[in-house]
Amino acid sequence: MRRFSAHMVYVAVVLPLLCGCRKDLCYDHESHSFSVKTDVAASWEQEWERTYEVDWEQEWNAAWNHGYDELRPEVSEGIRGVVYNPDGRFVENNLPAEGGRLPMSEGVHSLLFYNNDTEYIVFSGLSASATATATTRTLTRSGFKELHGDERTVNPPDMLYGCYMEEHFAERTLEAVELPVVMRPLTYTYLIRYEFRKGVKYVALARGALAGMAESVYLKDGHTGPEAATVMFDCTVEDFGAEAQVQSFGVPDYPGDHYVRGGEDERRYSLNLEVRMRNGKFKTFEFDVTGQVKGQPRGGVIVVKGLEISDEEGGGVGGGEPAGGHSVYRIRIFRTGCDRSVDGTADRQKRKHNADGIYSSGRYDSSDRGRCNRIRHYKCSGILL
Repeated sequence: MRRFSAHMVYVAVVLPLLCGCRKDLCYDHESHSFSVKTDVAASWEQEWERTYEVDWEQEWNAAWNHGYDELRPEVSEGIRGVVYNPDGRFVENNLPAEGGRLPMSEGVHSLLFYNNDTEYIVFSGLSASATATATTRTLTRSGFKELHGDERTVNPPDMLYGCYMEEHFAERTLEAVELPVVMRPLTYTYLIRYEFRKGVKYVALARGALAGMAESVYLKDGHTGPEAATVMFDCTVEDFGAEAQVQSFGVPDYPGDHYVRGGEDERRYSLNLEVRMRNGKFKTFEFDVTGQVKGQPRGGVIVVKGLEISDEEGGGVGGGEPAGGHSVYRIRIFRTGCDRSVDGTADRQKRKHNADGIYSSGRYDSSDRGRCNRIRHYKCSGILL
């Protein structure tokens, strides 16, 4: 009886003490530890063109189908961060569009960021920041007559953003360190307008190509490679003719030592339009747009005028493309698409779109969705041009 009473006293005294000493377990040691904690805070520069010879935001034609701001690209769905270590190794992580925790070791790193939701872009050389480039996939089109015989024909690239930091010192801290990252465009949009003088009522379908554009872009600083490519695209048929919003990397080798806007630059830029008429016949127009593109190396507006389809060409009912029924017309366009002269070159250089300076400054991967990230103006049909 005495032994039982002693046991009961022990339980009554010791058990509350044991319960009173209990502590909640910590399951997130990293957030409270002395370690490297880098939190990316991303912002997006939603520009579709850069101002050079024409300030399109100021010179915009209100009669056009779109407002200037309607062409601004959307924020991408996610970011891929590449951490380059001093020993030559690199590590990739995916982050949501707003940013997030970017794992890295203590020390000095170079950091590269680009959006990870592209469909047609092909990345290469990512093992080193100096060689990291983006290009786009080859596209062939039946019956297409090459504008520049030595160029690869390609899809328009997806919207691509990037940011590069040459040095980031990561150190151990108790609190997270915020890292601001500005994602700036690496692809730009050309609004292309084909304005008919006659016969637009006969046009059923239209598609085009822009030759002489950059085949690749360097992610580190946004300069384009020296090789040229022909960008293929679909058009919408409008009451004035045809129109397309075409994304590209801009002109080749820009900015670069070999880029000259004057007559010494031997590069040429060509544009075509292939229309299928309601009678089943085809007609192709070709244009020299060198003057317009040289003045707009990173997006802008290209306008060609005076296209005609005669009543003889568009009339009647056909069952397809007849032999000898595919006509080609060549037109050279010397002036910019802006209908008004633009003065004040020095003043234009001060405007906010001057883009000669582009850069300085997880586990979410939206690229797996396989979504169609074509130019916003188009409806995704799942069929390549």
